[in-house]
Parts: sequence; structure tokens; C-alpha cells
Amino acid sequence: MSSKKDSELAKPAKTRFSRRGFLGGMGVGTGALGTGLLEREGEAAPAPANVSGPGAVPITLNINGKPMKLTVEPRVTLLDALRNHLDLTGAKRVCDRGACGACTVILNGKTVYSCDVLAIDAQGKDIQTIEGLGANNPVSAAFFNHDAQQCGYCTPGFVMACKGFLDHHPNPTMEDVKHGLGGNLCRCGTYMGVRQAVLEASKNMKGAKNG
Repeated sequence: MSSKKDSELAKPAKTRFSRRGFLGGMGVGTGALGTGLLEREGEAAPAPANVSGPGAVPITLNINGKPMKLTVEPRVTLLDALRNHLDLTGAKRVCDRGACGACTVILNGKTVYSCDVLAIDAQGKDIQTIEGLGANNPVSAAFFNHDAQQCGYCTPGFVMACKGFLDHHPNPTMEDVKHGLGGNLCRCGTYMGVRQAVLEASKNMKGAKNG
């Protein structure tokens, strides 16, 4: 015959956690109640200021020195705005997650992946694309001289990455170039040609300035 003590041990132990306790603890511990994540009944969260969308809104982008007006949804990336709304198709959509560099442009003097930037956030900034460099720029000419392209799909992004790199590093070594262009991928494997092209472009750009 089991004792009273044995029957008490057989009962499942009461859990120390409950849904009410968890929510209460989260509100106190993380400040969720104070930040409006958990609203009291009958209270509405204050409307955020300066909200755009969800529908399309008019924006102006300063691209290659010219203001360009377009209407896009706030979720549209700079890459898609360039390609689908402005017919500037030099920047290529490949990985669409900021990993390959095929969509590289220069934004306020800094190279960026245009698939990672919202078009609406690029307003008021200076945007440079491959179309703005012209056919006879030193970087593109050096790419041609060193056969630094095969299929050519990654080439516009590489040219823009090289241009942005040389703007900040006018006297690079081969190791500098290798490190500085690490964010761009070439599936054809033309890396040595690209690196040699950057070194040649560096010399030509310095010569043009001295001339």
C-alpha cells in the first residue's frame, strides 16, 4: 500500500512558467510594454512620422549628374529602379542579396551594392553608374587591354568597383587591389586580368592628372 508521501511524489510537478508570467516578464524585462509592442486594450500605437507608401510615391534620383524623376513603391531597390524604371541596365541583377557585386554603383563616393539600397533612400545622394563613365574611361580601356572579361556579365560591377577603389587608393599595390576588390565575384575567373587592369588604370589616371 502506497503511502501519502509516495502519492505526492507521483503527482506531476507544477511548472514555474506560464504564458501570463512569460508575457509579463517580457514586458518588464525588455521594455516591450513601454515601447508599444504590447498595447493596452483600447489604446492605439502612435502613427510613425514621415511614412511613405505602401503605394508608389514620386522620387528624384541624382544619377550621373542629372536629376531623374520616377514613381516607385518604397520597397523598390535602387538596382530595380535603375533597370526597370530608368532603362539603365549596366548594373546587373545576379544574386540580389549583396554577395556578388554585379550591381555595384558609386553612391556619394562610396561603392555599394545597389540591390541592398532602397531607391527612396538614395534621394539627395550622388549616384554614379557605368553609363556615366563613358566608353573611353581609363578603367574600361584597361579592362579591354588585359582581357579582363569573358562573358561580361560581372564587368560593369567590376569597373565601378575599380573606379571607386582607385578614387580612394590612387597608388595601389597588387595586394591592395586583391583586397580592395574582394567584394566582387567573377564566375569566369578573370581575376588576374582585372587586377592587372586596375594597376594600368592607376598609372593612366595619374598620367592624365599630371598632363
